[in-house]
Amino acid sequence: MNRRRRIYEGKAKILYEGPEPGTLVQHFKDDATAFNKKKHAIVDGKGVLNNRISEYVFERLNEIGVPTHFIRRLNMREQLIREVEIIPLEVVVRNIAAGSLSKRLGIDEGTPLPRSIIEFYYKNDELDDPLVAEEHITAFGWAGPQEIDDIMSLALRINDFLSGLFLGIGIRLVDFKMEFGRQYENDMVRIILADEISPDSCRLWDIETSDRMDKDRFRRDMGGLIEAYTEVARRLGIMIGQEQERPGGPVLVKH
Repeated sequence: MNRRRRIYEGKAKILYEGPEPGTLVQHFKDDATAFNKKKHAIVDGKGVLNNRISEYVFERLNEIGVPTHFIRRLNMREQLIREVEIIPLEVVVRNIAAGSLSKRLGIDEGTPLPRSIIEFYYKNDELDDPLVAEEHITAFGWAGPQEIDDIMSLALRINDFLSGLFLGIGIRLVDFKMEFGRQYENDMVRIILADEISPDSCRLWDIETSDRMDKDRFRRDMGGLIEAYTEVARRLGIMIGQEQERPGGPVLVKH
């Protein structure tokens, strides 16, 4: 991979040019970050787990007709993806009060919301990704009204599917973050799901114990991050040989 041109490096992933026009290679790092990288650590094997979990989720979404950038997994840490123009928004779907929503509105964590809520955050680390309204999005040209409608429709569809997927393995999907991009095909432009869906971008609570199985374990100094991510992968049925994990990351089922 060192011979390939690096396109972009974020907090948890690196994008390289792909083998064919219109493709990229997405590499998952072991970096764990919180509070826009104010807190940072290296967690051995995290990138391997996130790669595999995100692959599994994106494949399931592709199967039900949700358009995504995912093409296939290349190896333990990398995926082949479609190149898209990322819309500079983090789209958060909330089902249960937690995190910043609880702090902003004074709602106890764990309180079920009357309905799923979609929030938009402007992707800007220097500004700490501020919460924005649809008026900001259209006024500053980050996305048009139809694109916002498409994003919200996809977000609710993805939320419905993932809530059921995780419920089936004893996990409550509290909230999760997504990114979307524009895919250009000739004269056509469509909105598709991009980035990743993993315990890095979701709040996942065990239904019986309410144990956190996501990045909150790192944010809140709870410990056990890799064990929690491994348990998510195990429940999804994509882990083998957990008792004989190799240095550098868990052993994963080839799919």
